Amino acid sequence: MKPITESTKDLLKKHGYHLAGTHGAVKTCLWLNKSLRNDGDCYKSKFYGITSHRCIQMTPTLVCNHRCLHCWRAVEAPVEVPEKWDSPQDIVESCLAGQHRLVSGYGGSEIMDKTKWKEAFTPKHVAISLSGEPTIYPYLPELIEEFHKKDLTTFVVTNGTNPGMVGDIKPTQLYISLNAPDKEAYGKVCRPLGDTWENIKHSLEVMKDFKARTAVRITLTKGVNVSAPEGYARLIEAAEPDYVELKAYMHLGFSRMRLSRDNMPSHREVLEFSKEVALALGYLIADESEASRVVLLSKDGEKRDIV
Repeated sequence: MKPITESTKDLLKKHGYHLAGTHGAVKTCLWLNKSLRNDGDCYKSKFYGITSHRCIQMTPTLVCNHRCLHCWRAVEAPVEVPEKWDSPQDIVESCLAGQHRLVSGYGGSEIMDKTKWKEAFTPKHVAISLSGEPTIYPYLPELIEEFHKKDLTTFVVTNGTNPGMVGDIKPTQLYISLNAPDKEAYGKVCRPLGDTWENIKHSLEVMKDFKARTAVRITLTKGVNVSAPEGYARLIEAAEPDYVELKAYMHLGFSRMRLSRDNMPSHREVLEFSKEVALALGYLIADESEASRVVLLSKDGEKRDIV
């Protein structure tokens, strides 16, 4: 086994990560913290009915084949592929134990909603999107199944570079991140480690036949990829997703080493560009969240709770 280096472990710990098994991780997100204090909920709560304080943010692997400009993760400290993978059962149990420890840490706060805090120990949702590219983990279908056995809904966010795995998994909702309207922009925005543009296009085609809910997510970085709405629309047409999320890049984490605050589009700019994409795609605006600078598109302009 190629272990995660001590320096990387220290870096992850500093930023609130807990290891799940030997190569996965779990971390509470900003919106779980806010929800516990009755200070707001994630836009996924508004869009899909997710209970923010009962949502786990995790990844089965910290390995990634992209080095995206906008990523708030530490892509400058890459993790090697392990020689041996943890079992799905071990990752799930380690993930749940890690979430329990993280939630326990909020118990002493005087501004915490005690009812929500108790509920947080019984999570309902798992966002498999924390860091790394989850489809690199070879037992992702089994991992999703293990979470479902525990009555947890699953949201998988993939960069689409592994279409074979995309076709094999059965999460509650599948996301494909599409952060460029063409191959040239893809190289500049996502800085892939290989020639994977055609793989992403294939994954979008696979998404069209997906049996569960689907979404394409675009992170908009001002001065970088807020252009060519027709290009995005042509790619999204191949997938026919239930939803399209267009969200502003936020100047957080390690992305501050690569981009400036000026690269953050305002909510108004996100909304205007979303209208252009919607028009080119034939979708309608279903909702928006100004606090998160995100706009939701759907085929009929409607949205439906996940549960």
